Amino acid sequence: MSKDLRYNEPWILQRADPYILRADDGSYYFTASVPEYDRIILRRAGTLEGLRDAPETEVWHKHESGPQSIHIWAPELHFLFGKWYIYYAGGDKDDIWAIRPYVLECTGSDPIKDAWVEKGKMTCAADDEFSFRAFSLDATVFEVKDSWYYIWAEKVGVGRQISNLYIARMKNGYTLDTVQVLLTTPDYDWERHGFWVNEGPAVIKRNGRVYVTYSASDTGINYCMGMLTADEDSDLLDPLSWKKERYPVLCSSAEHTVYGPGHNSFTTDSEGKDILVYHARTETEIVGDPLYNPNRHTMLMRIRWEDNRPVFSYS
Repeated sequence: MSKDLRYNEPWILQRADPYILRADDGSYYFTASVPEYDRIILRRAGTLEGLRDAPETEVWHKHESGPQSIHIWAPELHFLFGKWYIYYAGGDKDDIWAIRPYVLECTGSDPIKDAWVEKGKMTCAADDEFSFRAFSLDATVFEVKDSWYYIWAEKVGVGRQISNLYIARMKNGYTLDTVQVLLTTPDYDWERHGFWVNEGPAVIKRNGRVYVTYSASDTGINYCMGMLTADEDSDLLDPLSWKKERYPVLCSSAEHTVYGPGHNSFTTDSEGKDILVYHARTETEIVGDPLYNPNRHTMLMRIRWEDNRPVFSYS
């Protein structure tokens, strides 16, 4: 094992909401939220190990005012419909919690060197009266049987705001083809520490099943991961196709000095083995607002498969 590929300890410092993509040509791409929440960066390397010290390229910078002028969060790089896209969230300096999901489209085949153009806010289906009208973020996309799906978090409610996960089928890289379907809401106590939250979805597929992990509770040490499972042959827009785990699948571990694990993505190593990419802290006492504390670090975990299910374990 390379000395650069360390598991369950800080690997890339101060990079939250990490996303790693292994492209069809074998190269690896990395992006994440930066502590300043003001730009979108990409790294590229020939190996997973190489991402740690790969140079960062800024491919987009926040606006000076209006929408997308603050809180640039959780970018993800994907290739679909024949083009590169980056999905991310942003707020407005005059209304900092007016977070909405946005899309960038690459003008060429090289996401590092070629220019990116703004496609604006993600466009919901014509008959969707609800999506992206309120606090919305953490979009991811995935493909099953030649259909692309979009999953995101959005807050609803009067009084206490509750962050749910929704799913819809995509028409193209920046437009939804179906109305939103509620995928999961924070039902359990472990999803309700500080805030009632389901967010940060990520998808991994294996042997005909689709697994969606997500993060729950506030961004401190109570942050943890839950999971949903569906059959690839089922109607993924039917909530009854999905089974939700009663308990979190990954939590803080004092033994391993890992606190608040979450907002993950998935990749594979050079041998094709599945790797969980997540952020976490190494301290329990957080200075100031956890959201603005920079010490959420990118970490890696090797995934075990038991009974055709992913197992997330620090040991």
